[in-house]
Amino acid sequence: MSDTQRSGWPLFEVFVRGKRGLNHVHVGSLRAPDPDMALRNARDLYTRRNEGVSIWVVRSADITASSPDEKDPFFAPAADKVYRHPTFYDIPDTVPHM
Repeated sequence: MSDTQRSGWPLFEVFVRGKRGLNHVHVGSLRAPDPDMALRNARDLYTRRNEGVSIWVVRSADITASSPDEKDPFFAPAADKVYRHPTFYDIPDTVPHM
């Protein structure tokens, strides 16, 4: 039996962007029947003191992430992908910041 079947409502992850920051930060999780209610509940629960200017809610089941165990092989530089480092052509002097 899945977590949603036990509780009846899916789990949402909540991300808030603060007034001073540019990035959304994960602040917690909550359960709600739909994304609109999750957004309202997240506002009431995680921004009670006007600490946020933007909220994202994402169903936990819709998040795909790399595993910490994969860190080294997953993020290792790909030397075999030459298209990532185009060194096979000349850049004109008129092209700035390359």
